[in-house]
Amino acid sequence: MVDLSDQQRAIASGSDGPAAAMAMRIVAESARLMGAPRLISVASAHIDGALYHGDSGTLFAEKLVEGGAKVAIRATLNVGALTPAGCAKIRLPPHERDMAARMMRAYEAMGCEPSWTCAPYQAGHRPKAGTDVAWGESNAVVFCNSVLGARTNRYGDFLDIACAIAGVAPDYGLHRPENRRATLVIDASGLSRELRASDVFYPVLGAYLGRSAGTSVAVIDGLQGCTTEDRLKALGASAASAGGVGLFHVAGVTPEAPDLDTALGHRPPAERIAFTQAALGDTLARLSTSGGADRVDAVAIGSPHLSLAEIEEVEQRLAGRKLAVPLYANTGRHVVGPLAANGRRAALEAQGVVFVVDTCVVATPILPDIDGAVLMTNSGKFAHYAPGNTGYAVSYGSLAECIESAVAGRLVREPRAWA
Repeated sequence: MVDLSDQQRAIASGSDGPAAAMAMRIVAESARLMGAPRLISVASAHIDGALYHGDSGTLFAEKLVEGGAKVAIRATLNVGALTPAGCAKIRLPPHERDMAARMMRAYEAMGCEPSWTCAPYQAGHRPKAGTDVAWGESNAVVFCNSVLGARTNRYGDFLDIACAIAGVAPDYGLHRPENRRATLVIDASGLSRELRASDVFYPVLGAYLGRSAGTSVAVIDGLQGCTTEDRLKALGASAASAGGVGLFHVAGVTPEAPDLDTALGHRPPAERIAFTQAALGDTLARLSTSGGADRVDAVAIGSPHLSLAEIEEVEQRLAGRKLAVPLYANTGRHVVGPLAANGRRAALEAQGVVFVVDTCVVATPILPDIDGAVLMTNSGKFAHYAPGNTGYAVSYGSLAECIESAVAGRLVREPRAWA
C-alpha cells in the first residue's frame, strides 16, 4: 500500500484536472508495483518518452495535452525522431513522420524544454548532488547518478512524463542512500596508465562493467587522474547499454566515492574483479561485428551526443581534409548553435561531415540502406545498438581511427596502447 498525502489523493481524484489525475495515478500505481511505501518530490525530469516508436505514444501525449497537462518541474527532452535543427535526411514514411512531429509538439505543449538531446547535462541541466530527480534515457540516468551525484532510477517511457506532471516519483531503488553503496570492486590499476588515460578505453571498460555488474553497484579503482567528463560519459553510456547499470562509482573521482572505502560504505566488498589484459581483449573484440573486414560505408560518432570539446577534436584531427565516406556527427542544438554562428559548422559540412541534430542515427532511419554495410564508430553505445537498429555491422575504434577511416574510405587502424 502506497501512503499518499491528502493533496496527492485529491489530485488523483481529479482536483487539478484529468491529465494531472492520470499522471498521479500512473506514478502511484508504479510505486505500488515497485514496493515503494510513498512518493517523494523530484526537482526535475528528463523525458525519454518523446521518441516516436508507434502511434500509441503520440496519442498518449496528445491525450495528456487535451487534459490540460503541464509539467510541474523542469523537464528536458531526449532525442526525437526528426531533426528540426539539423540537416540529416530522415527516411521515415509520411505517416510516421507526421506522427513523430505531432508527438514532439505535444511534449513541447506540456512545457518540456525543447532540448532534444540525450546529454542534457551538457545543455545546462545538471541537478545538484543529493537531489532527487526522475530521468529517463539510460546514459543520462547513469551520468546523473554517477557523475553528478543526483538520485534517479531508470524511468521508462510515459512514467517519466507522469512524474514530471505530478512532480513526484516512487521512493525506491537509487533514491535511497542504502541502495547506492558499492558492493563490487572492479580494479583497472593493472593496465597501463597510457591506456587508462585514453578516450578509446572508456567504452570498452563500460561494456565490461555492464556485463560484470548485473544488479550490483560497482566502484572502479585505478582511474585516479585519468578521467574527464567526456570519458565518464562514454563509460556510463556503454555500461548502461551492455547491462542494466544505473550507477557506478570511480574511486577518487565521482562525488560519492572520495575514496574506495567510502564508496563501499566502509564495508568489505561482496566481490572484487581485476580488469585484466585478457578481459580487455575479449571485451574489445565483442564491440566489433564486422568480422575484421576493411570495408567502411559510414562513420558515426556522438552517442551520447558530442560535446563542443569533442567536436573541436574532430576539427583538429580532420585538419581541413575531405572525407571519402560520410561522417555523421550526432549532437545537440546547444552545440551546433555556436558552431553555426562562427562558420565552423559550414566548414565541417564542406569537408563531408553530416550533422545529426536533435536525434541520432540509431534512434531514427538516417543511414542509407546498403547491403552488407559497415559502420565505424568510437561509441560503445552505437556498437551495441547499431547492428539491430540500422542493419549495419560495426567496427569499433578510436576517434583518430574513425577520422582516418572516413578520409581513406576504408578501415584504418593506428598503433595504440592496448598492450
